Amino acid sequence: MGTTQLEFTADELLADVDIAEPLVVGDTVCHGGFGDDGAYVSPRTRNRVPAIHAWQAQHEERFGTGLIEVPLETWPGQFPNTAQARFLISHGVPEPLMASLTRIGTVEGFGADIRLLHPGDLQGRFDEDITGTAVDHLDRGLFEAHGRDEAGYGDQAGHRDMWFAARDIAFEGRTAELDIDAMIERLGFGPNAKGAPGTGPRLLPDDIDPMLEIVADVMIRVLLIEVQAFHTFAWAEELLADPNLVAGNGAAATLVSYIRADETPHVEYLKTALTEMRDFTWIGASGAQYDGRDMIGPLWANGLDRSLGSARAANRKSILGEIEYWCGQKPTGSDLLAEFHELGA
Repeated sequence: MGTTQLEFTADELLADVDIAEPLVVGDTVCHGGFGDDGAYVSPRTRNRVPAIHAWQAQHEERFGTGLIEVPLETWPGQFPNTAQARFLISHGVPEPLMASLTRIGTVEGFGADIRLLHPGDLQGRFDEDITGTAVDHLDRGLFEAHGRDEAGYGDQAGHRDMWFAARDIAFEGRTAELDIDAMIERLGFGPNAKGAPGTGPRLLPDDIDPMLEIVADVMIRVLLIEVQAFHTFAWAEELLADPNLVAGNGAAATLVSYIRADETPHVEYLKTALTEMRDFTWIGASGAQYDGRDMIGPLWANGLDRSLGSARAANRKSILGEIEYWCGQKPTGSDLLAEFHELGA
């Protein structure tokens, strides 16, 4: 259902579609649910999805430009690939895949930190009127909805716990046997993680509000993570749907498909707001004006370079380390690793 409405309250953007049945996994009530037709309904989408479409249409009419896009093919596929993952599981080394699902859920939980951004009223940072735009609603429901989707809210679980539930369905709760804290440490997570937004040198003129730069940088980081995550969804759904490989008769894959559906509004609102920022004229503290393309451009290039370079290399290194660790627990570990690598691109 479409709308021509462009202004929304936070409560409106956080409103749920009416559902006939909640999504319950084991003893855990998750967000979202099912309509009368049995189809899954994502949380907080009663007004959020129509609003995003309305903002996109308005921007195209107003500026005549298309949305910022980044093809999924920009990134290589998931590591380990499906053949490598199948090999490990079938040879009695499922722990690296359990670790990967744990890692994904952990990243989802960290993604909820976007709700901690409070840029406030951004009108003074742009020359154009931002009334009725995605940018004007970032701190009026959009960031909060995103955060609730990722980490859950109240008594409803979000993506973090849904990934953990998918893992436990597929591997029949075997994570209870593992030292999850040690696993997370090996994967490189923790309070001392480097590269947080705002900790490096500035890329924009000192005249630009530092908070606005941080907000745009975080949005770019999250958008790139969200887009490349569709490789992860395809990988996880294929593996977890195979009853000859994992438990659950495909229930874990179905749960991942619900998470994938929930991520689409995240990608769309981030693309919309970043496109608006790209096409707006930015205003510095001195009153000087800056072309939005010259502001978003360096941040986008830096984010893409990080995503394809240092961040990807670090992720691959940590995942490979986990594979080497668990293969090393087997008497034939070196042979298993050699065969594993032969299946890689």
